[in-house]
Amino acid sequence: MVMALLRCHSAFSPFRPLLRSRPNGVAKVLAVVYSTTQTTITPTTWVDRLPQKVQPYVYLTRVDKPIGTLLLFYPCTWSITMASYALNAPPSVPLTYITLFGTGALIMRGAGCTINDLWDRNLDTAVERTKTRPLAQKDISPRHAIAFLAPQLAAGLAVLTQLNWYSIVLGASSLSLVTIYPFMKRITYWPQAVLGLAFNWGALLGWSAVTGALHWPVTGSLYAGGVLWTLVYDSIYAHQDKTDDVRVGIRSTALLFGEHTRSVLTAFSASSIGCIALAGYLNAQGAPFFIGTGLAAAQLARVVYRTDFDDRESCAKGFVTCGCVGFWIWMGALGDYIYLRLSASDESLLDSKS
Repeated sequence: MVMALLRCHSAFSPFRPLLRSRPNGVAKVLAVVYSTTQTTITPTTWVDRLPQKVQPYVYLTRVDKPIGTLLLFYPCTWSITMASYALNAPPSVPLTYITLFGTGALIMRGAGCTINDLWDRNLDTAVERTKTRPLAQKDISPRHAIAFLAPQLAAGLAVLTQLNWYSIVLGASSLSLVTIYPFMKRITYWPQAVLGLAFNWGALLGWSAVTGALHWPVTGSLYAGGVLWTLVYDSIYAHQDKTDDVRVGIRSTALLFGEHTRSVLTAFSASSIGCIALAGYLNAQGAPFFIGTGLAAAQLARVVYRTDFDDRESCAKGFVTCGCVGFWIWMGALGDYIYLRLSASDESLLDSKS
């Protein structure tokens, strides 16, 4: 009966000659094949529990790695919260726009990954960290990826059209940066700067969504601080692939800075925090904002000091923990806004009693 079962199951095909010559090995073969099939079918992430045809598209958008979405989202939260503070807007304003921008960040980060992987599908096969991406290992064809990109961009446009016309035009203009970023690593050692310009567009867009226009002294400082922050975390990220990048001809700030990376990133970190603090000063932010910015500075210093730029695991950890910098800046701005609203409520209450 066991032999009949083995004959009718394709997974046992390689073992049939062995079984014919050594029937006593049946138990061993069963154990090996059972172990092999268990390793193959056991889900390792929540994505692996999805239908098999869906999985490559989910991996293409990197939705299983939320740090990218958060890094895109945080500059939006800074400007939305700071603009709401400047206008003393009711809580419904930041809540509405943070929800919209959170949805937009999730969608457009996925679209950006699709665009990036279409550009890099041939390069990715030669890089250890990226060779298992869906387009690199041909789980998805370029034609299907382009077809998938269309609804991603349509969904992003649907979110964008919820904003005022000034913000719609401003938001649409960032798509050129998203599109050319993957090409930059082929021609310049500063692709991280282009990524910073794209990833921090929300520092401009969030403010215009709330106020209807840009206030350049504040938003320009905030944007510059975000771009410098991106140079820090994406240079750390690029150090993971520097050996492969040299071999395949990809350029990055990791290769440009080399052994001077720590000192350069220290300067970028200080400049980033300085620009963001300047934006807070120009926006007349209170103590909570600067406490949050101080915590962000401490986190950034910790990452730059502790990261081993020659160790992939250390670089990956440093990149992810850089996300806490954006979080603390947002918490500072949010604390300031909440304090302002509570103070305004107390004053209204006193006025009504008098």
